[in-house]
Amino acid sequence: MKKQKYKMQEIYEGLYDGPHATPPVSDSGAVFLGISNITPDGHIDYSDIRYINEIDLPKWTKRVTPKGGDIVFSYEATLNLYAIIPEGFWGCLGRRMALIRPDESKALGRYLYYYFYSDEWRATIAENTIAGSTVDRIPIAKFPEFPITLPDLSVQKKIADTLSVYDDLIENNKKQIKLLEEAAQRLYKEWFVNLRFPGYETTSIIDGIPAGWKKEPLGKVLQVVRGRSYSSKELSEKEGLLMVNLSNIRPYGGYNRDQEKHYTGKVNENQFVETHDLLMGVTDMTQERRTVGRVAIVPNLHTKAMISMDLIKLVPVEGSPLFYYSLLNYGGYSEVISRFANGTNVLHLRPDVLDIVDAVIPDIGLQRRFVEFFENIQNRVDTLQDEIIIAAEARDRLLPKLMSGELEK
Repeated sequence: MKKQKYKMQEIYEGLYDGPHATPPVSDSGAVFLGISNITPDGHIDYSDIRYINEIDLPKWTKRVTPKGGDIVFSYEATLNLYAIIPEGFWGCLGRRMALIRPDESKALGRYLYYYFYSDEWRATIAENTIAGSTVDRIPIAKFPEFPITLPDLSVQKKIADTLSVYDDLIENNKKQIKLLEEAAQRLYKEWFVNLRFPGYETTSIIDGIPAGWKKEPLGKVLQVVRGRSYSSKELSEKEGLLMVNLSNIRPYGGYNRDQEKHYTGKVNENQFVETHDLLMGVTDMTQERRTVGRVAIVPNLHTKAMISMDLIKLVPVEGSPLFYYSLLNYGGYSEVISRFANGTNVLHLRPDVLDIVDAVIPDIGLQRRFVEFFENIQNRVDTLQDEIIIAAEARDRLLPKLMSGELEK
């Protein structure tokens, strides 16, 4: 495959970095796109978005207003994060973020996006990374001079079209997962918040709650199992036991697949987890992630796994973890619990806070009826997540072969 050498400045219309400060937080408005919103596999994650007031937006888009087709990337702290700005995006770049507006007459944006995941580009970034005392960075001032090699546009299009098939499948599955999760949340709120559960018409309300329900401290209905402490020497790239850790907890709840580590040390039997066990984050490595107090359901990982010291496993005294996940996540109790975390740079949550947070618990029969519905949803989510992982692995195997010309398209 014939390629031509360029400098980066020759193949884009513009290079822009984001503001070097953080705007006031708003409950709604435009998106303030930060590093935490770019996933390692190259997509924008809207589950933990900071918003900027519409009135403030012009001030924070003086450098650039992101538009569809721009490629956003990180240049400090966590490097090598890239994503394509979708059509209709409304917002601004966050700190330590920059974007490229490709010159489509020389470099197709979709191809350039995939090129940033190639070994050739990663080597360029490694050669130009400046190690700092706290974070690493790439010098934006030198970025225009970075070398790049490109095939002709027809080849770029064929490669991008081939790889996009996998990303389209991934995005479609993510949309389906979001719809399924929203359906579970709607049903929970209809039954247990709005109290329009099956049989509500003939159920008496006693002391503010339906007959047969009870108000209990969460510590009375959930047993706590602490995760395993470990050292870096006990971690491995591929060998050892799969370890579910803080990175597997999504901001504001839910499970992040493919973020597990591998652990080679000893484990207590109760620190193992099974499919659909309930986990809670008890540490926030940065306050921006908002994982402390948040819960997740363990998917079918297809292998034995354990939990790290940043997590606790919550085992119901009676009933299903799926119901208590819904109660904590959809019922707002995770938000209440998270407020008890404290710390300056790292937030910590004492598990015994569950003893002082009261929750309204429906009768076990109604819980089981809800779980029948939710379990079907969770099984479908697990299947879609498996398909995402398979598609991503296939794309990642194919990408270097297409970029190098080993496979001609």
